[in-house]
Amino acid sequence: MATLTVRDESVSGEVFDDFALHFATDTITVRQLIRERVHQEVQQRNHETDHSRRQRLVTPESLEAALNGERPIERPSIDWRKQVDIACDAFERNGFFILLDERQAESLDEVLTIRHDSVVNFIKLTPLVGG
Repeated sequence: MATLTVRDESVSGEVFDDFALHFATDTITVRQLIRERVHQEVQQRNHETDHSRRQRLVTPESLEAALNGERPIERPSIDWRKQVDIACDAFERNGFFILLDERQAESLDEVLTIRHDSVVNFIKLTPLVGG
């Protein structure tokens, strides 16, 4: 089993979160990395009891009302498969980029090799106002 350290960062290098992902093999595609990361994140979100504003890769649409001051009575479960599609689309549109051991991933089908000390950085880009 391969373990990968994941860090969520800003463009300036500020680390928002740090956690581990586990894979059955030491070679995965970028798509598999995103899939496992989003799956784990959605599972945690669906089981949270607090409503923390932790930095996440993908934000479900239902949170928009909560961010605008409207609290939903019951939090629906999030469909992780839909969120994987959204995250993969965001990666392809340069909404965030991924560095594995300081080398940028270029495509969803790119094969990554996980070493015992590998670190993957998800760097979420903030869109400029007005464009």
